[in-house]
Amino acid sequence: MESFIIEGGHMLSGTITPQGAKNEALEVICATLLTEEEVIIKNVPDILDVNNLIQLLTDMGVEVKRPTRNEYIFKADHINLDYLESDEFIRKCSSLRGSVLMIGPLLARFGKAVVAKPGGDKIGRRRLDTHFLGFKHLGARFSHNDERNTFIISGKHLKGCYMLLDEASVTGTANIIMAAVLAKGTTTIYNAACEPYIQQLCHLLNSMGANISGIASNLITIVGVEKLHGAQHTVLPDMIEVGSFIGMAAMVGNGIRIKDVSLRNLGIIPDAFRRLGVKIEVENDDLIIPRQPHYQIESFIDGSIMTLADAPWPGLTPDLLSVLLVVATQARGSVLFHQKMFESRLFFVDKLIDMGAQIILCDPHRAVVVGHDHKIRLRPGRMTSPDIRAGIALLIAALSANGTSRIDNIAQIDRGYEDIEARLNALGAIIQRVDN
Repeated sequence: MESFIIEGGHMLSGTITPQGAKNEALEVICATLLTEEEVIIKNVPDILDVNNLIQLLTDMGVEVKRPTRNEYIFKADHINLDYLESDEFIRKCSSLRGSVLMIGPLLARFGKAVVAKPGGDKIGRRRLDTHFLGFKHLGARFSHNDERNTFIISGKHLKGCYMLLDEASVTGTANIIMAAVLAKGTTTIYNAACEPYIQQLCHLLNSMGANISGIASNLITIVGVEKLHGAQHTVLPDMIEVGSFIGMAAMVGNGIRIKDVSLRNLGIIPDAFRRLGVKIEVENDDLIIPRQPHYQIESFIDGSIMTLADAPWPGLTPDLLSVLLVVATQARGSVLFHQKMFESRLFFVDKLIDMGAQIILCDPHRAVVVGHDHKIRLRPGRMTSPDIRAGIALLIAALSANGTSRIDNIAQIDRGYEDIEARLNALGAIIQRVDN
């Protein structure tokens, strides 16, 4: 197991470019299972979760070529369906949450899929009911193997229908869309997730020959087709990484430019940081965050305390609340964070309190931060990364602390951030990767 040793207190400056979006990459890579022809995907992030999914597809028989570090060619013309029944496949799926996105494509093309309880972040309950209910609407049947704790999903002749999702699940929406593109008839999905990554998935599928309309709305219509063909696709910049860099620049930046952010796909993210008083300048498709000795948290118009809460797109993504919370520790003023979706994601604030942050954890979903206004610097410490987003938040906190900190279990950070220490060291950070 590896750790980061961080020498805090150094100001960072320069230019940084975000990687390709992790969540989009997982979706579009699984979509390559829907055709036997070549699908080229560019700007794929070189991170643990994506690499593990690509290896899983390779083990299934998908031919994978890698012309450059961030470009892949997938050809799923000889899938070994027997491998889906193997203990090795079940074991790998149970350690990789992104594997759940293979169910829809496998069900659509081959009429069968096997799923184990997927792994991923330990941030609370992340149910799969939306996925299963969607497949059931399309005509799939389920059986449970008690001995192996797996579900076998079968549906040779999926039929389009109308469905109202019980929640706007991103992975659930993606999975149902991929299952429906080859179903007979028309599928209408209401209360669908409409994140940019879902939009990107739909654009890829349409370029492969699918017939999807209502893209970017929560009402998606899919007219089933007989077959999909090859295509080429470029993954968007990762909005969560862009937000992470905004937070880092606010805390320890001496003028940082974030290049090629795809501003129109960032939604409310820049404004969420502006509510904490962070100045963000826009130049073409770049964001520039100047140095700020102070940033003032806004109040609502009636003077009440600012509240930042996560919500389905186009609301604020829950993946950035951890970073926003860390930024608030050095702001001027107070703010309430309300994490609605996951009941364990705020537990990392105990580590920030140990570093000297003034935070009241009201309950598993709410925390009040009283900003230090840089009058009290965070103390260095030894921490463990509980999940991807808390990990990057703790890294930002360590960069702002005076002294040397250590973050263990950085495999969690590697799951979502490509070469993060090298890229931040190029801006002036001092981060060393060590083996425990």
